[in-house]
Amino acid sequence: MVKRDNHTPGSISGQGVEPSLTSVAQNRSTDEQLIYVATQWQLMWWRFRRHKAAMGGAVFTILIYLVAVFAEFLAPFPPNVHSSKYIYAPPQRLHLLEREGKVRLDPHVFGYQSQVDPVAYVRTFTVDEEQRIPVRFFVEGEPYKLSGLIPAETRLFGPVDKTQPMFLIGADRLGRDVLTRIIYGTRVSMSIGLIGVIISLGLGIVLGGISGYYGGWIDGIIQRTIEFVRSIPTIPLWMGLAAALPMDWPPLRVYFGITIILSLVSWTGLARVVRGRFLSLREEDFVMAARLYGTSEMRVIFRHMLPSFTSHIIASITLAIPGMILAETSLSFLGLGLRPPVVSWGVLLREAQGVRAVMTAPWLLVPAVAVIIAVLALNFFGDGLRDAADPYSR
Repeated sequence: MVKRDNHTPGSISGQGVEPSLTSVAQNRSTDEQLIYVATQWQLMWWRFRRHKAAMGGAVFTILIYLVAVFAEFLAPFPPNVHSSKYIYAPPQRLHLLEREGKVRLDPHVFGYQSQVDPVAYVRTFTVDEEQRIPVRFFVEGEPYKLSGLIPAETRLFGPVDKTQPMFLIGADRLGRDVLTRIIYGTRVSMSIGLIGVIISLGLGIVLGGISGYYGGWIDGIIQRTIEFVRSIPTIPLWMGLAAALPMDWPPLRVYFGITIILSLVSWTGLARVVRGRFLSLREEDFVMAARLYGTSEMRVIFRHMLPSFTSHIIASITLAIPGMILAETSLSFLGLGLRPPVVSWGVLLREAQGVRAVMTAPWLLVPAVAVIIAVLALNFFGDGLRDAADPYSR
């Protein structure tokens, strides 16, 4: 005979399944309560951290800006130190371990042996393994001011003997360290994008807000102006405005001039976004209530309307910075933007214009890699912010 189990399906579910379902329901209700009481920024953060590419872009963006802030400390040499003995010197490999006998940590690079071709007058370099150049962390170097404010002499790494060469990414046509110049160029290229976006943000919010809030003939004039600016080809417009800068201006004035030029061209997109949001918000109940209460128009705009889509503005700013960086790089590469002795990624890439220079020293194209990494990181970061700011995204 077959012995039947006394437990019924109902009793089995009552013993094992129902408690688990109850705990799941309790956790779900707790999560729903947290969502109901969460602020807009908390909801944005919860959506944003689920976006893995955006989190990676945010990390890289923070690291790039840290490099810009601490450029003097991170760079092994000053940006304009040169040596005619090492013109177009190839990259040196950094060896971290000493393997002769006992393996131990001993960072070092090998020196060069150089020869000049008597026919072509071209200097060639070969690795000299007999010449060991020790590399250490936190070494004393040339005095500098960190971010232009704090005097210091310690650098993150560098050769123990400052007269010995160390070109981890190679040297340029004047024998300057390419790695050092890329690090210093990060500050200029990243800051010009940030400052330019802040200026265009002000123009976009003010003009777009006026256009969307008041409407009528004011809206018509501002929108026709935006359409006229957007109809002009971008590169010729940049070239024309940049060429209008006097050639005798000092580098700092040229820097701010290029920043203003980029801002005057790129404010139109943000103005359109702000206008559309204002058109949809000006008929909302909370705006009408503020007007009936007697609130001034400026307070209605800046206290009630702008905060309701601040997250969208932040996302637009993040997505606009890469365009600024590419614009500065393009202008400097064409010789119409920043000029030496200012160090930016575009200025560095200008040295790789000729095919002969690229064939002789292909490492001069490494600044393009820095541009690509920065633009991709900012785009991923901006896409994540835009998705997190969208209340209908999942």
